[in-house]
Amino acid sequence: MTDRLSSLRIAAIIPCYNEALAITQTVAEFREHLPQAQIHVFDNNSSDNTTEVARAAGAQVTQVLLRGKGNVVRRMFADVEADIYVMVDGDATYDLSRVGEMIEMLIDGNLDMVVGARQDDQQDAATYRQGHRWGNRMLTGAVVSIFGGQFSDMLSGLRVFSRRYAKSFPALSQGFEIETELTVHALELRLPWAELPTRYRSRPEGSHSKLSTYKDGWRILMTISKLYISERPRQFFLWVAVLLTLSALLLAYPLLMTWLATGLVPRVPTAVLVTGMMVGAMMSTACAMILRMVTVGRRESKRLHYLSHPGPRHAAQQRPQGTRQDA
Repeated sequence: MTDRLSSLRIAAIIPCYNEALAITQTVAEFREHLPQAQIHVFDNNSSDNTTEVARAAGAQVTQVLLRGKGNVVRRMFADVEADIYVMVDGDATYDLSRVGEMIEMLIDGNLDMVVGARQDDQQDAATYRQGHRWGNRMLTGAVVSIFGGQFSDMLSGLRVFSRRYAKSFPALSQGFEIETELTVHALELRLPWAELPTRYRSRPEGSHSKLSTYKDGWRILMTISKLYISERPRQFFLWVAVLLTLSALLLAYPLLMTWLATGLVPRVPTAVLVTGMMVGAMMSTACAMILRMVTVGRRESKRLHYLSHPGPRHAAQQRPQGTRQDA
């Protein structure tokens, strides 16, 4: 571990729910591979003895009563003060041996996020189930096609963040869809990021995943849709206006032909529908323009807050070695 890392305030932040069987191993790996980090476990109102086990392992524990990983991430970024944040799920499935390399990558590239892209050894089919793998590819591909970027594992639970990323992130999601929001935040503010392959392994015997494949997959898909509307309103509402206009023209064509031939409009309800659709198209166009300006204002506000904090390279250069790491 380089001297410049020892001079930084590094916080290991671990969201967990009912992980009494795994949290000790996760904390121990941080002690081994990142000994200078302040370790914070955020227990999401577990029904087992996760809190007691984490404290016994030497972690600082914070209780988050409002259920959902997104609610935990919101508290973590708000409560913990550090130069570098290392977030990992408390289920001991992520190999932390490369976490120092991820931090070095963050500093050397002056990045704001490094994602641990999961790579399993293919020996245990239960490690990274095929359904989860397929769903991850589909959802990651949807985000990449809409917002850009070249992510290969958008839903990874191992990430390293700069302070300016953490303090500018609004964290609006409630559950596992928070990873989607973390990714889109970086893409929409055009923040520098990178991925590093990380070994993904099976859970400790006796522990169980809290992820619901279909329920959480649906929530992630809905989150992508909401983010598309909120972050790209001009594109969304202009598409709505185009579809309404084309539909109205198709319905209006036979009415127009009949009126030109006879001077009559025999299908009044259809004419009313066409008029309503054209009014809706005009309103959608107006929404596109107005909400675009709102989105630009929100993005500028987040960008200014982001710029109020130093980048990781600057923090590493400016903080003298031996500075006490109060988190």
